[in-house]
Amino acid sequence: IQTESAYRPDAISSAGAVCLMQLMPATASRFGVMDSNNPEQNIDGGTRYLRYLLNLFPNSLDLAIAAYNAGENSVLRHNNSIPPYPETQNYVRQVLALYKQKS
Repeated sequence: IQTESAYRPDAISSAGAVCLMQLMPATASRFGVMDSNNPEQNIDGGTRYLRYLLNLFPNSLDLAIAAYNAGENSVLRHNNSIPPYPETQNYVRQVLALYKQKS
């Protein structure tokens, strides 16, 4: 949430992702989120999506994080590696640094 929205429930990305966990409309729908702008629903859907990604890429936190940012199909298309997008590569570094700092 810190990296996605800086804890701002009113955050909207240029791509159309919204609220704290920056859910895209299709992802919100896929995980049963009725109102993506509702922080509680947004966090619930975002954490369920993250759990799905952690199961899809077991033992690879960096790939799950990359998939949260770029989409799981992007990670799969790049042979289960972090896609070569500067935004995604920076995102993974930032999230992992925050994770290590907080754990």
